[in-house]
Amino acid sequence: MKSKVAALVIMSASLGMLSSHSFAQVAGAQPLGVTVTQSTDLILGWSVKKSILNKPVYNENGEKVGVIHDIIVAPDRSVSYAIIAANQFLGVSHHDVAIPVEQLDYQDGKLILAGATKAAIKALPVFEYTKVKATPTPRAEYPHH
Repeated sequence: MKSKVAALVIMSASLGMLSSHSFAQVAGAQPLGVTVTQSTDLILGWSVKKSILNKPVYNENGEKVGVIHDIIVAPDRSVSYAIIAANQFLGVSHHDVAIPVEQLDYQDGKLILAGATKAAIKALPVFEYTKVKATPTPRAEYPHH
């Protein structure tokens, strides 16, 4: 299930980069957008906005331990961390922490962070946006492309 959460986040992050226009798929041509195979993947995928962002996170005992406020995409464009608000009041976060996406699971319709408690999350270092780039690295500057 952990790979499903990671795949959901990666696929949903990719959706934000796609155009809302639809194009006819022509054999041997690749229009801007997605291929037929990729379209199928999109249809079968999940949306970060609808399925993850601002959704509660529970531990394996069903206790709510936080809310997912953001997803961090690494320079290589992989989804790396979920930003979880351990404490919030009226939707305003008071203690955000970064949790590796691999630690999250999806079970029985809920996002699960095994072994977590509110106290354990509050004890983690606070995540600070000032240390995170606001814009992605251009593909040409990334060594793997």
